[in-house]
Amino acid sequence: MDPSEDQPLEPALERVKTGIEAFDELVMGGLPRRRTTVVGGTPGSGKTVFATQFLVHGITTCDEPGVFVTFEESPADILANMKGFGWELERWRDEKQLAFVDASPGDRDELVIGTFDLSALLARIQHAAEEVQAKRVVLDSLAQLFDHFIADPTLLRRELVRLATALKKSGLTVLMTAERNSEYGEITRHRMEEFVADNVVILRNVLDREKRRRTIEVLKMRGGRHVEGEAPFTLVADKGIVAVPLSSLRLEQHSSTKRVTCGNDELDRMCGGGFFRDSVTLVSGATGTGKTLLGTHFLAGGVAEGERALLLGYEESRGQLFRNALGWGVDFEAMEAAGLLKVVCLYPEAQSLPDHLLTIRSLVEEFRPDRIAIDSLSALERVAPETGFREFLISLTSYIKKNEIAGLCTATSKSLIGGASASEQHISTLTDSIILLRYIQEAEKMHRGMMVLKMRGSEHSKDIRRFTIDSAGMHLSDPILDAPAIFESQGGDG
Repeated sequence: MDPSEDQPLEPALERVKTGIEAFDELVMGGLPRRRTTVVGGTPGSGKTVFATQFLVHGITTCDEPGVFVTFEESPADILANMKGFGWELERWRDEKQLAFVDASPGDRDELVIGTFDLSALLARIQHAAEEVQAKRVVLDSLAQLFDHFIADPTLLRRELVRLATALKKSGLTVLMTAERNSEYGEITRHRMEEFVADNVVILRNVLDREKRRRTIEVLKMRGGRHVEGEAPFTLVADKGIVAVPLSSLRLEQHSSTKRVTCGNDELDRMCGGGFFRDSVTLVSGATGTGKTLLGTHFLAGGVAEGERALLLGYEESRGQLFRNALGWGVDFEAMEAAGLLKVVCLYPEAQSLPDHLLTIRSLVEEFRPDRIAIDSLSALERVAPETGFREFLISLTSYIKKNEIAGLCTATSKSLIGGASASEQHISTLTDSIILLRYIQEAEKMHRGMMVLKMRGSEHSKDIRRFTIDSAGMHLSDPILDAPAIFESQGGDG
């Protein structure tokens, strides 16, 4: 018998939820209870918001009062700054669910006894914790201590270890914030994490191509598992930090075998009977090849079956989309009146990609669509660096599949006759189907051609089909037997 079978299992760490749902997924359920976490970041990265949200969630959801120790801003400033997130810190303070310990510069003389000693500060924190029966404590920000007591940083680190140890022995879960000099340099400015922290979390606010990209990374989680890598987050009014769990997304959604119509009978036959219920399809083509029309057929086909459909437009206005659909024989206005269609048009530049993703998720939760069309990804690609765009696509496609929604996204090719766009390159491995729309020149005439390049888990037509567009929409004709080799550069799988 294996001797290890007689050994008792190591007890699992009890977790404390932070109120940042996706972050709690990254750390397998929350921060370990009665341990110390350092949250590092450059100025403006969201450290104080993270720390405050940690306390707020404890008060509002977990029945765990908290203590906020501020070294930098006064309690009055904290109260004012956090009002924008809808947090009633003043009321919770009056109700003895939240206590402030003001160790900001105006109160600094109370910190030092003799050469250097944090005993007075520890006593104040413990008194405040007893007064409100606290379970959580925040120290914001430790950099102020180092900046004011630089004569003996080694002694200060030792005192911080003593402080953190005493707080943990009191049953408190401790969160400290610390400054960083750069987004990808030292973990913290004064290198205290290896002395103090059981866990280290990094917040970043990187400027890339004139756009800011906020990310959160769990660097260290002593005695517990965590997901590695950065995940994007954003700051939302009335919510605080909202993270997008990229690395923690699991490919666990069920794969449906049910087929749904794409809105065109001939294209359904090319696809082996239609799209799968929980699939995401990319429609790629040059401008004017019929991408928006194919999306319109897709939505109309669902509404005809009694399904609810959501259209997100990022290139054309609502009026243009309704006019164009009517020109193809599709009445969006009547569909909306029946409660089966919702059309939302947004400027891509109006918000960041994480914010766009949160908008989409909010619309899906509110409207509960059976299918969703996004026109187009190329417009969204303009507002983010390459990494941020790929993160958005991973989260978007995973969310659509998880909710068993039939999805269709359009992307614009760079040239009139084809050629992969960045959208195609990023999303080709994330989508279940790819439909290519291209211009094809024959003699002195320009025709439109369609090909189903990829359809995961299904047989599909390999033909290049000519199609025309009129007031009744799209019409596919016979295969083009001698089409130019314009698809050879494209990759895919059947």
